[in-house]
Amino acid sequence: MSLSPQIAGVILAGGRATRMGGGDKGALLLGGQTMLAHIIARVQPQVDALALNANGDPARFAAYGLTVLPDPVQGHLGPLAGVLAAMEHAATLGASRVLTVAADTPFLPRDLVQRLGEGFAVAASPDPEGHPRAHPTAALWPVSLAPDLRQALEGGERRVGRFADHMGARRCLFAEQPDPFFNVNTPEDLALAEARLARL
Repeated sequence: MSLSPQIAGVILAGGRATRMGGGDKGALLLGGQTMLAHIIARVQPQVDALALNANGDPARFAAYGLTVLPDPVQGHLGPLAGVLAAMEHAATLGASRVLTVAADTPFLPRDLVQRLGEGFAVAASPDPEGHPRAHPTAALWPVSLAPDLRQALEGGERRVGRFADHMGARRCLFAEQPDPFFNVNTPEDLALAEARLARL
C-alpha cells in the first residue's frame, strides 16, 4: 500500500480582501474562531494532506500548523495562480487529485470530496433564480493539469471557471439551503455569517 496521499487539499487564501479593508479574510473572527479555523475543521477530515496558499509572510499562519504555499508565478494573478500552487504541491506529495477551497467560505459541506466524486469536478449551487452557479475555487482537480494551467496563466488566463470549463470539468450541484458556498466578501456578509452560525 502506498503512503502517498490520494487527495491533497489546499485552502486558497491569496486574495487581497479589498472589500473587507485589506488583510487576511481567513483571520476574521466568526463565532469566536477565525474563519480559517472553521474551514480547516470542515476540510481537513476529507483530505489526506492539507496546505494553505497565501503570499507574504507565512509566519502569520504558524498557529494552524499547515504548509504555506506562495503563488508559483509573480504578479498577484489571482486564485488561478493559487490553484497552480495547489496542483504543484500535490504533485510533490504523490497525490493524484487536489481539492481547492476559498478561505472565505466557512460553511463548506463536510462531505464535499465525497460528493464531488471521481474525476474533475467543480461545485455549483442554485442562484436566487434557481439556476446552477459554479463555484470554481471549490473543485477537485487532477494534478496532471498543472502543465496546462501554467501554460494558460502564462498566456494570460486569469479566470478559474473558464479554465475549468476549457479542461472539461463537470459541475456537481449542491442544492441544499442555505448555500454551503456562501462567501464572506463584505462586513455585511460577515454579519450574515455570524447569524447563520448562531442557528447551527
